Parts: sequence; C-alpha cells; structure tokens
Amino acid sequence: MPVTKEQMLEWCRTLLHVNPAAPKHTLAEYLATIPRLSALADVPAGTPVLVRGDVDAKPGARIGEGDQRLRSMVETLRFGIDRGWKQVIFGHIGRKPDGSLKDVARRIGELISQDVPLINDWWDEGAKTIPARISETIAGAKSGSVLVLENTRRYAIERVLWDATPDDLPRLAPDLAQFANECAAKIAKAYVNEALSAGSLDSSSTIVPAAMERVALGSYVAAEFDGPMRRCLDAQLVIFSGLKIDKLDDLQAMIDRGTIRWVFVAGSLSMALRKAAAELEVRQFSLGKAENPAHAKEPWFIPPDRIEQARRMISEGRAKGIQFVLPVDSILQNGRASDTIGPDDQQFDVGPKTSELFERKIGEFLESVRGSLGTAKPPVAFHNGVFGMFEDARFEEGTRRFIPQLKRLKDTGVEVYVGGGEGGKALEKHGDESWVTHVFTAGGTVLNALGSFPVPYLQALAMAARRSGVR
Repeated sequence: MPVTKEQMLEWCRTLLHVNPAAPKHTLAEYLATIPRLSALADVPAGTPVLVRGDVDAKPGARIGEGDQRLRSMVETLRFGIDRGWKQVIFGHIGRKPDGSLKDVARRIGELISQDVPLINDWWDEGAKTIPARISETIAGAKSGSVLVLENTRRYAIERVLWDATPDDLPRLAPDLAQFANECAAKIAKAYVNEALSAGSLDSSSTIVPAAMERVALGSYVAAEFDGPMRRCLDAQLVIFSGLKIDKLDDLQAMIDRGTIRWVFVAGSLSMALRKAAAELEVRQFSLGKAENPAHAKEPWFIPPDRIEQARRMISEGRAKGIQFVLPVDSILQNGRASDTIGPDDQQFDVGPKTSELFERKIGEFLESVRGSLGTAKPPVAFHNGVFGMFEDARFEEGTRRFIPQLKRLKDTGVEVYVGGGEGGKALEKHGDESWVTHVFTAGGTVLNALGSFPVPYLQALAMAARRSGVR
C-alpha cells in the first residue's frame, strides 16, 4: 500500500506534533488501536515479515550477559518461526553510524538455535533504493528463516527526523515516502514492532509502518504496555531525577493525571524546583553555573522559564495536597556537601541531609497509604533516574543510599516500578531486581508513555492500523 509524499508530509507533521487535524489519544487509546501479534496468525508460511527489533545490545561471552533486549524478542521470533515466516530484523546499535550488528545477529542465532545471517549494504543512498540482491536473498531464504539487516543508523534516511523542524518536512517527505515504499515493495508488507526502547524518531520505527499492509505490536512490547506501564499510570509516589530540565514536562504530565500525591526529586530537575520553592517562600537560592547564561548550551542549564514552570507546578500541586520532597543539600564538584550552591559551583549528587530526609519521608508515605497495603490494588511507586553522576564513585552515594528504600517500599506492600536506563543500572549495582516489582528495559520510552508526548512508534503503528483498516 504505497504512501504518497503528500500523505507522508501529514504523517510527519503528526509525529512532530504540528498537525492540528491529528487526533490526540491517551496511552490506552493508542494501545486499543494497534493490533497484537496474534492478529497476524493468518499470515501464510513463506511470507516475509519485517521486525523492528530491540537490537541495541552488546552481547557478552555467554547467553544472559548484555542481551536482555535480544532475549525479550524470542517469543515473537518463535511465533513467526512456527508459522514459517521469513523474519527480517532491523534496527540500530548505539547512535554512531559505524556500529555493527554482527555480534547481535550471532547472539540472536544462539537464542533461537538457528543460523541468522547479517545482510550488509541493504540501502543504496545514492539511488534511494533497496538493491535487487536484497530482495533475491529474502526470496531465496527458507520458510522459518530469520535474517538481520545491518545497523539502520548507517544510513542518513534513518536519522533525518531527529533534528527536523516543521519547515523541513516538505523537503524530507518525498525521500521518506520513497524509503517506506521501498521497504514494503522489496522486503516485506507486514511489520512487527518488538523494540520497547525504540523511542526516537528513527525512520525504521516511525516511517516504514506508513507503507505497510499489516502492523502489530510484538509479544514483549505489548505485555509491557498492557501490564506494568498501565500500572504506572496509577502511581501515587514518583521518584524523579535527571540531567535534562525538559523532564519537567514529563513530571508535569504525570502530576496532571491526578493520582500522584508524593514527588521526590533529584538531579537538575530538583534544582529548578528548589529555586522555585525558595522564591515562593521569598528567599534567595542560587543554582550556580546552572543558571548562568554563559552555559546556555549545556544540558544542565536551567533557563528562567523553567523556574517559572517549576513555581507553577509546586504552587498548584501543593494546593491539591501533593507533597514535594526536595533536596536540602548537595554534593558539589569538589566532593564537598553544602546546603548552598555558590555562583561557580555545580551540584553532582544529593547530600547526606537529603538522604536522611528522603528516608524519613518514605516512612511518612508508607504511613499515609497504610490502609491500602495488602489490598487488590496496592499503592504504586515509580522510580526514574539516578540522583547524581553515579558512574563516578565520588557522586554515587545519594543513589546508593536510596536504592534500599525501593526494597523497603516493596517489602511493605507497595508495587515499585523502575524506569530502566540508569535507574536499572543503579539497582543492579547497589541492590537486586527482586527488590522491586518490575524493571523496564527502556527508560526513555517509559517517560514518553507516562509523560507529555506519546511514544512515536505507537503513534506510527496506530496511524498505520487506521490507514490499512485492519485490526
């Protein structure tokens, strides 16, 4: 079902949130629109099926080392193997174009006990086409085969939407339509997304579905969204941190749902809220280098409009009975704990007074929800990020000290969800996965799902399902 450049233009405008005609859906509404893998059960044996895989992994020496994302794909791959599909996996590894999926293809083969060849040079950037030999390779593959296309980010077409503005879209739409149509004509017309972490505006995740006749969510991704992700929408407690201040938008969206009663904050995010709280109390608080316009291009810079946003959030939240638990001291760049931040200072972790405060406030939260502990719908806590530059031993103490509080919450009867990424790494380093209810494998996607914007690939799959008219 070829897509025209005009249709692609509207498609991209929706992805960039500049299409006024595009419907706005909740997470539940997107999920209700997208078919699940079982909807493709009637696809005949021998049919090529394109699988957007969660292949951004670095497999270790043995199965179980560095391949969690690859293992999450196995159920979907076996579903296709049992039905005799020719599954063609594609996706990226890292952000750099020169990365290779050679080791990933090998590990996938070990996981499903069959040979999984890697196909190189599958997109001709000059001719804007998929070479005929790729179609011939797929056609010659046996039913039940699994193949992997080399790193999609080797090609500029995969990355063109990353920094695109609305004004760029008329220029980009023809090439994106060409790419989607080539994938449909020469690889497969059925498409499965089994890449929970693929939250960027990669063409493989968001553009290729536009030309597909059939689309579906893979088994693992569907289970994550239908189960733990939906539970996180009911969180009463959120522990939120991060370097980039734009996470403030995600926090605001989560608060706006109306279930959150307690907010623990660290990182750059907390600096904006600390200054906003000080202003509401008519006192001074310096953010140090983080508010100096000379550093405006740094990811940790906090502009005045974000302080104003934080002030509204606290003011409106407190009026609704929300408790904001903010750091009271910081570990500065020299490793010193301080209640204040000088004009040339930066905070790199929460200080010991903050750790004590957080521990005490977790106890108060548990007391506040005691009546719902042990019920059919227990309280929910969502933890995202780490408290400082935890990869540096000088700045990991705040994170290390807080991780046992997650176990304390779960042991008391609270469902505890960790947003993956750095939070998952910190749990692995300073605790154990059994200390929490669930750890996601994709922090960014979880924030999209719970935050201010929809997950791009869910948008694409929903649009593709509506376009094809197949459920």
